Amino acid sequence: MRAPVAAVNVDTLAQNWSAVLVRGVMGVVFGLITFFAPGLSLAVLVLLWGAYALVDGALAIASAIRRHGTTEHWWLLLLEGIAGVVVGIMTFAWPGITALVLLYMVAAWALVTGVFEIAAAIRLRKAITGEWLLALGGIESIGFGILLFLYPGAGALALIVWIGAYAFFFGVLLIALAFRLRSWASTHGAHPAPAPA
Repeated sequence: MRAPVAAVNVDTLAQNWSAVLVRGVMGVVFGLITFFAPGLSLAVLVLLWGAYALVDGALAIASAIRRHGTTEHWWLLLLEGIAGVVVGIMTFAWPGITALVLLYMVAAWALVTGVFEIAAAIRLRKAITGEWLLALGGIESIGFGILLFLYPGAGALALIVWIGAYAFFFGVLLIALAFRLRSWASTHGAHPAPAPA
């Protein structure tokens, strides 16, 4: 009898529900900062967003490394994390970045992470309820990226509001998913996977 790879995926993901929660809280905090301080200079926005993308990517990479050997698709999360870290580093390497370049970097990052989130949700659909939260987050990411590519001429204030709204709502979805994973772990007794031979 094949105890499916999906079950291992959920078990591993459930063990790391706190990393998902931290990613969600970071998104909500970043979104709130942009809502309550919309007059932030572009330079401050770039640094804040760069820090958000960098830490979010690092957390995704850490989760992927923990999954290595327990699932064949751990590399999807690794690629998502690498995309976040690369974009975060780029924003710090070029602090004088223009609004248009920042917009395209955010749009590309949103598209890439959206695809990986939908792929992860599809892998989890048979093993956990609430995987639609991750899929919805992926759809939101892709829609946000497309919106930025279609309307690149929006002003800096509109850019701040769009990025803030995206980060806030995506953060809320991740927080909800984290609590679903914690609940799943407590009812299914998620335990550390054995080390690969």
